[in-house]
Amino acid sequence: MIYGLGTDICDVRRIRTSLQRHGERFAAKVLSPQELLVWKTRSARWPERGVRYLATRFSAKESFSKAIGLGMRMPMTWRSCEIANHASGAPFIVLHGELKQWFEAKGLRAHVTVTDETDYAASFCVVEMNPSQP
Repeated sequence: MIYGLGTDICDVRRIRTSLQRHGERFAAKVLSPQELLVWKTRSARWPERGVRYLATRFSAKESFSKAIGLGMRMPMTWRSCEIANHASGAPFIVLHGELKQWFEAKGLRAHVTVTDETDYAASFCVVEMNPSQP
């Protein structure tokens, strides 16, 4: 059973401007420690790839926060929600701390997808209730 749906579109140019204005502080606010390492690696090889990585993570976290119905308020935080990738490249959500406990207590599962083009990054998230949960 579907618990919630979320979608988001992010202007990559806005993310680029925030990075230019605030530097790594902006990325560190949005990304988990593991995501920050990936961002640094991608940015070092090709800065534009780093910008797109950050934009897709920003978008995916926004769509997840909408799907769970909390928006960006506790226990949902930027850094407690991580967007990782399977070996195939498919994104998946890893939760940390209070958000993980809240999510597991509700018996929820999340599915996320991300995409980006020249000026935009977009994401879609479906959160399901475990059928055995009330």
